[in-house]
Order: sequence, then structure tokens, then C-alpha cells
Amino acid sequence: MPSDCISFQDSGYFTPLIVDYLNQKETLKPLYKRFPTLENFKLQLEEKQANYSHGSRSVLVNSLLKQYEEVDASKDTLQNIQLLNKENTFTITTGHQLNLFTGPLYFLYKIVSTINLSKELKAAYPQYNFVPVYWMATEDHDFEEINYFNFRNKKIKWPRESAGPVGRLSTEGLDAVLEVFSKELGPGNNAEWLKSLFKKAYLEHDNLADATRYLANAIFGQEGLVIIDADRPELKSLFIPHVKEELTSQVSHHKVAETAEHLSDYNIQVNPREINLFYIEDNLRERIILKDGVYYINNTELQFTETEFLNVLESNPEKFSPNVIMRPLYQEVILPNLCYIGGGGEIAYWLELKSFFEVSNVTFPILLLRNSVLLATQKQADKLDKLGLTWADMFSKQQDLLNRKVQGFSEFQLDFSSQKEFLKKQFEKLSEIAAKTDASFTGAVKAQELKQVKGLENLEKRLLKAEKRRHTDELERITLLQNELFPGRSLQERKANFSEFYLEFDGRLLPDLFSHLKPLEQEFNVVVL
Repeated sequence: MPSDCISFQDSGYFTPLIVDYLNQKETLKPLYKRFPTLENFKLQLEEKQANYSHGSRSVLVNSLLKQYEEVDASKDTLQNIQLLNKENTFTITTGHQLNLFTGPLYFLYKIVSTINLSKELKAAYPQYNFVPVYWMATEDHDFEEINYFNFRNKKIKWPRESAGPVGRLSTEGLDAVLEVFSKELGPGNNAEWLKSLFKKAYLEHDNLADATRYLANAIFGQEGLVIIDADRPELKSLFIPHVKEELTSQVSHHKVAETAEHLSDYNIQVNPREINLFYIEDNLRERIILKDGVYYINNTELQFTETEFLNVLESNPEKFSPNVIMRPLYQEVILPNLCYIGGGGEIAYWLELKSFFEVSNVTFPILLLRNSVLLATQKQADKLDKLGLTWADMFSKQQDLLNRKVQGFSEFQLDFSSQKEFLKKQFEKLSEIAAKTDASFTGAVKAQELKQVKGLENLEKRLLKAEKRRHTDELERITLLQNELFPGRSLQERKANFSEFYLEFDGRLLPDLFSHLKPLEQEFNVVVL
């Protein structure tokens, strides 16, 4: 069996910023406090314990208990909520949008990483408690990003309009989506389970937040996962001082802009606005704009003086919604959190925030890149063996992979490097002679060198094509296998939905993920089902 993991750095699917973070490059160390190692978690929890009040714990627990009143929660989940009252309890958190039917596969990987890390920390530090938390992005308003999922390369879409925070969005119309999905699933016990799960989540709950909570709880509740919807007045009340500071001083803009300068060699993830807050109502989520001392709500007639707006904040904190810059701070204010687990894009924008956290007197969490997984069948693994490939080969760009395999199949060298080197030396001698004559002869020598090199390159390409024709069958099998594992030449985890694999592999998917995913090892896992 080929190797079943590959380092994130060697996978070719992470940006230079994330690769440098994983390699702990010196220039990036000022942007985070502690790298994710088992030893560093002890220091992190000591700092967080000193910087998180018991009053915040009480508000958090009471809010969670309200949110779970209508949820059939497991004993472990309810116990974890109560444990949050204790000073020796901390959270490990991941967040995700309210994608229809979980969206892409990495929704599962984020949560499995969070649960597994919580277990690993409990084993290492048994005198403390670690609660896995899924933060639902209920206040997002980009509906087009979440209103579909892919099933067997077909897009299952919820065709409707949306305004305002998606968590408050009515689930009306999802019965039609279930009808389409059911036809694609076909008959069988696993298909019936998936249909039932979709129906109970989306047809028996009134809004998208409640539906997503049901769905995540049905999949992960037995593991003690705690699901939080932070679009709640009682939780927003804990954040009032930071919202007030943002409205009156715009600290986040200044601090994050400074950090962005430090990241000028990279493509930074987000740029701060002057005020990094939205104003929200059920069908409204619009930017807050400060102009000449007046606060305007973008694309509306609403406007407030500073005194009026601060009064609204005190009486209705739920009307203020953090954007991508402020949301991490909100999370760390209301949770006794040690670590945020996210994808490469998320870690990239968190790396812009440390100085903002420091000036806000909030502990900056450990940042951990979530586990990534390539799911394969035993049949695909057998094909890989027969073709003489490794899993690392599968991560290569397709043309590079095929060219390497043709070279391996061939009985002779397809690379003309030695001939090019010989040619180079010959023309170096000719150039020495030309230098003793006139400029026109020097130019003629250079032109002839370029012509000869170009000719060799063309012959090299023609020879490669000829060899590819000789090995068409093998190359087609390699191409087909890679396309199966990397749909659309992209990562499977960004395209496929968990239902495809549940349908075929019944109850094996989650147990296999829990047994294979080791969050602190930072490797791209291949899981053969």
C-alpha cells in the first residue's frame, strides 16, 4: 500500500503564507503568540484562565442551555455545556458557514479535528476539561456561497432570494430541494437515512440556524460537540465595550492595516474597513459608515448621532454584527477558547489580527490548520498500486504527472538536457571567437544559438508526444484515476458532499475519520474506505 499521508507543505495546495506559517518562518512569528504544540497548550490555558471572567461563563452557559431547549442533545453535550461553568474548562473551536446539508466535505474535517484535539488535550492534561465547539456563522449574509451542495458532480441548489443574516432565513422552499435530492439518491437504507436527515433538519425547523444545529448535532452530538449561535442578545451584551470602542475609535482599522504592511510579500486575505461592523435586522445586514460625525447604515435611510447609536448599542446589542475582522474578537470574548481550527484562508486572516487583540486586551488563540483528507476506495487504492503510483503522485499537476510517467515507461531518455548543455558549451567557444571580430558576427552566433536550442526543444516535445501515443492506455488510466480523486482538478474536500460517501460506505465514514485524523501532526491524510 502506498504511503497514506503527505505533508501540507508538499501537497501543493497551500499558499506561501500558510507554508511559511507551518514552517514557523521567523518573519511570521510576531503575528501569532504560540504555535500549536501539545506543550504550548498548557501556557495558553494559563493565560486564558487569567483573562476570562466567571461572569462570562455564566452568560455563555445560560445562553447555550436556551439554545438547546428544543434539541435532543446527548448526555456528553449537555455535560460539556455544564462544564463550561468551571474555571478549569476551556473550548477548542472551529467555525463554518451554514452550507446546505453541510456543503463540502471539509465541514466534517473541521469538526472531527476539533473533537480529536479536545480528546488529545484531555489525555495530556486530565485536570482540565476541553469542550469541542462548532461556531455557526449565522450572521453571514452571502447566501450564494451556501445555498447548494454537490452530489456526484451535480449541483443541488436552493433557488431563492435572501437578505439579512442567513441564520434567520426561513427554510421555506427546501421541500422542493429534498425532492430533487431524493431522486438522485435512489433506493436503499442509506438513502432513506439521508432523506430523513435532510427532512428533519430543514422541513421540521423554521430557520436555517435551527436546521443547521439539528444537522450538526445529529452527526456529531454523540461526541459531545457543543454548537453555538452567537446571534443572541445576551452574548452580544458581553461584546458591548468592544463594539463601542470600534464605533468611537476605529481601533481595528489602524491595527490590522499596520499588520497588513508586515504581510506585503503575501496576498493578504482581508483588508479592514474604517468600521468593521454591520447593522442587522431580520432582512438587513449592511455596513456602518461614519461620515462627519454621523453613523449611516449603507443602502438605507437610517442614520444616527453618536449618542443615539451608543444608546441603541446598550439597549439592542444584537443589532450590531461583527464582520470578518471583528468576528474573531467576538468569539474569543465570549468563549474560554484556547485554539481556533480553520482552513488556510481562515488562518491567513487570523494572522492579521494579533496586534488588534493585544490592544483590546483579549488573549489571542493558538491557530491550527484543520485536517485535510483525500477519501479513496479500496478499488482506487488497488489501481494506484498496479499503476506504480504513490499518493504523492496524485497531488501533482496532471501534465507533470503524465510527463514523469512517460519518462518512466520509456526505454530511453526523453530529456535533452545533456544535448542542450553540449550545445551551450559549443556556442560559448564560438562566442569567444565572435568577440574578437565585429558585432554583427556576435549577433549571428547568438541568433544561431537560440535557433539550435529552440530546435532541440521542439524535438524534445515531439519525442514526448510520440512516447505518449505509445503508452496511451496507461496514461488514460492514470488520468481517469486522478480525475476521480480530484474532481475538476481541485481538492475533493472542496467539492464533494459527505452524502456520496455515506451512501456507499454506511457507518464507516465517521469512525474512519476519527481514527485517522491527528490535528497536531499537520499532514494531508489519505483515508481508504
